[in-house]
Amino acid sequence: MSSERAVRTMLPHLLDPGAIVLVDGRSGSGKTTLARRLIGAAREAGAAPRLVALDAMYQGWDGLWAAAQAAAQDLVRPLSRGEAGHWQEYDWNLGRVIARHTVLPGPPLLVEGVGALTPLSAAAATYRVWLTAESGLRRERALTRDGETFRPHWDRWAAQEAEHLRRHQPERLADLVIDTSGLRGQ
Repeated sequence: MSSERAVRTMLPHLLDPGAIVLVDGRSGSGKTTLARRLIGAAREAGAAPRLVALDAMYQGWDGLWAAAQAAAQDLVRPLSRGEAGHWQEYDWNLGRVIARHTVLPGPPLLVEGVGALTPLSAAAATYRVWLTAESGLRRERALTRDGETFRPHWDRWAAQEAEHLRRHQPERLADLVIDTSGLRGQ
């Protein structure tokens, strides 16, 4: 599936008020790129979607599970009930939480990142997407994007991703699965 087709397929699900769309996949699968394209297309269509990237929630290289749990419990589930959701922004350079954000119900929300799609969050979301790509390509993309910052932590992070896949089986929770291996610029 081309990235344009993926955006066209997903777009209607992000235009509804109160929509909660989750985009998950391992590092380098193209989540952030797809999310940005989808947000842009939704804005062009007259919607005002919000984007929360789990990259801003992970509290360091060992923070995948805590961020996934917080996104589901404190952000996605309250919003699905028509209540305000919250998330904490972590500054990787300072090594601490720097802000607490409140997200009010209403405009559509897209949550993207490794760990966005768990049984807890999936039950509260309106649409769920899993991205996949060949392992070597994902690593190449991630290291090209993040360079030397990510390289020493790749195996450590990949182990958390593998545990997320084993524990939550996000691909089985998804409404749409996209293999981005054939796409460039992801």
